[in-house]
Amino acid sequence: GYRVSLQGVFLGSNLTFVPFPEYSPRQHIKLDPPSNLQANITATKWQIWWSVPWSLAEILQYELQYKEHSTSWEIALNKTPTSSLPQIEIEATEFRNGITYIARVRCKVSENEDSYHSQWSEWSQTALFQRAGIPQLPEKLFNIRTVQFLFIPLGFVTVLYVFWNCKLSSRGQKASPALTFPHQLPSFSHSTICIMGILR
Repeated sequence: GYRVSLQGVFLGSNLTFVPFPEYSPRQHIKLDPPSNLQANITATKWQIWWSVPWSLAEILQYELQYKEHSTSWEIALNKTPTSSLPQIEIEATEFRNGITYIARVRCKVSENEDSYHSQWSEWSQTALFQRAGIPQLPEKLFNIRTVQFLFIPLGFVTVLYVFWNCKLSSRGQKASPALTFPHQLPSFSHSTICIMGILR
């Protein structure tokens, strides 16, 4: 360790003041802030990561702050990663669609580290990110117009087919669906097209 002393003259007398009789530099560290802060947000999670010197990565702890870009840092939210990895993930549900957010991070030596002690670094440079709007499904997937296009032509074809068979039966002919129905397809298709044209 080191012995830190201050010397000076006060009222004509030489005085010595010893604020740190045993000063250990490793117990009074202030680190540089993390660098290269980057963020990415998906439909489910927000990921943010940063860079620190590789020789210190295993003994550091971090504090993350993020907020809406238009608000003050005084009301920012804080997150403390549970591991020493220079990254963190947050559920995307904590962020509103279409809003721009800003984040920053700082570091210090972990409280669990006995060999070194430090204060918090300055805050890093900031990173901006935004959660994109999630497309909404239509409230009525099958609306009335869809039902009209799908079921009215089919119903018309069914009624016409039954009527044709009844007509043949009344004439004493044995109706065979396999023989009679295919010959009516052109007229059915024409009728279906006419109905869809009217609906439009």
